[in-house]
Amino acid sequence: MAAVALVTDSTADIPKDVRERLNIAMVPLKVIVGEQSYLDNIELQPVEFYEMITKTGQLAKSSQPSPADFFEVFSSLIDQGYAVVCVNLSSAMSGTYQSACIAKSMFEDDVDITVIDSRSASFGYGQFVVKAAEMALAGATSEQIVAEISRLRDQLKLYFLVETLEYLQKGGRIGKASAVLGTLLNIKPILSIDDEGSIFPIDKVRGHKKAMNRIVEMLQADFSDRPVNLAIAKTPGFENGVAEMAELAKSNLNVQIYSEVEIGPVIGAHAGPGTIGLFVTPV
Repeated sequence: MAAVALVTDSTADIPKDVRERLNIAMVPLKVIVGEQSYLDNIELQPVEFYEMITKTGQLAKSSQPSPADFFEVFSSLIDQGYAVVCVNLSSAMSGTYQSACIAKSMFEDDVDITVIDSRSASFGYGQFVVKAAEMALAGATSEQIVAEISRLRDQLKLYFLVETLEYLQKGGRIGKASAVLGTLLNIKPILSIDDEGSIFPIDKVRGHKKAMNRIVEMLQADFSDRPVNLAIAKTPGFENGVAEMAELAKSNLNVQIYSEVEIGPVIGAHAGPGTIGLFVTPV
């Protein structure tokens, strides 16, 4: 039985020290600011990215890895004798998953590579990869790891709270009129991701504090008193409300494990500074 290696892409927003500790291979997307392209979370770190876009006012863009990028990583792991499980950003948001699938098709049929569409974003699926990597180090098989990823994916609840509608509007997620009206009325859209992996507004609340209370209210309805793992993703330098959000969630949910991560440049390019993401799965 071959040992299992986990591969993901940079939008999983898994901290570097965690990736290194758990031997998680990461294929970066690219983030483009102005005329300059950077490897996400390698050549451009979150702190640098948010400082850059706020100072310049430029709209950042992103591009997916090529099949060759994944093929190189897969080849190295296969040569070392690993079975590979690769988990990627929602296929509804990016062609990254498709690139990984094409890379898999370039191998012989008997090569053990599984590519999974997370149908999620950021640490919403990053936490799946972390759990899977822990299982792999403990000797779990590919089948056991894929089954656990499927369980977590089906039971994940995630909510994003954005500071401004500007980035969603510029990225084509909402219309300009809605963005202007929402800003004037201090409307805070609460975003989630549907079963197909697409972002949608689950609710709209006036004011940041009311929005945070509404998110916790929905999580209470989702999980009641069940033990859960809670992760909060934040944008460094724009952390207003993160501590309050964490305390509110911990006070109203049966949180067994809590973690904080930074939202990387690619996800931040589309959500904007000040975004807070909450990701909750049952233990």
